[in-house]
Amino acid sequence: MAPTILVADDHPLFRAAVLHALHESLPGACMVEAASASGLAPAMAAHPEIELVLLDLAMPGARGFSSLVWLRGECPEVPVVVISSNDHPRTVRRAQQFGAAGFIPKSSPAEAIGAAVAAVLDGGTWFPPMTAERSEADAALAARLAQLTPQQIRVLMCLADGLLNKQIAHELGLAENTVKVHVTAILKKLDCHSRTQAAVMVKALEHEGEA
Repeated sequence: MAPTILVADDHPLFRAAVLHALHESLPGACMVEAASASGLAPAMAAHPEIELVLLDLAMPGARGFSSLVWLRGECPEVPVVVISSNDHPRTVRRAQQFGAAGFIPKSSPAEAIGAAVAAVLDGGTWFPPMTAERSEADAALAARLAQLTPQQIRVLMCLADGLLNKQIAHELGLAENTVKVHVTAILKKLDCHSRTQAAVMVKALEHEGEA
């Protein structure tokens, strides 16, 4: 049975190029598109059959690796392949540590996209050669973030934007008291003593040379 793949990128021309490459390598595959970080949740909810996500790190609403972290928490069974124009070895290594199953530089030829997708759908991984060392700080951050529920990750991202509980409640459609409970749980799980400290931790998700 042909797979269903979500292509998440804010550039229509690049999305079209990826879709073309996938149709060439996986005839019959069903494609779903998202153009922003906020479009990920509706797309995943509307298409529970999605088997793979191709994710641009720098979509509107994303903060570095935040969309990747959110997807790994929300849909841990769905592999994510990052597509980015920032293919610095450190960025590739961090994507791997935050749970990506693959990484495709945007400069890659169409055949590479097809090969990467095929490898990951087959249960494997696909990464360019990496020279960057594994970061213990990133490993620790990934482990802490993995303790959060998807809703708590959403609240954390709002916290990082400096929103107050009342504003977060409005943004996410939650009761203010519910937000307060989430914030308390987030600070405890992340071992943070303040909202500012939690925001600094999210800042660490951002990658060098946003792209």
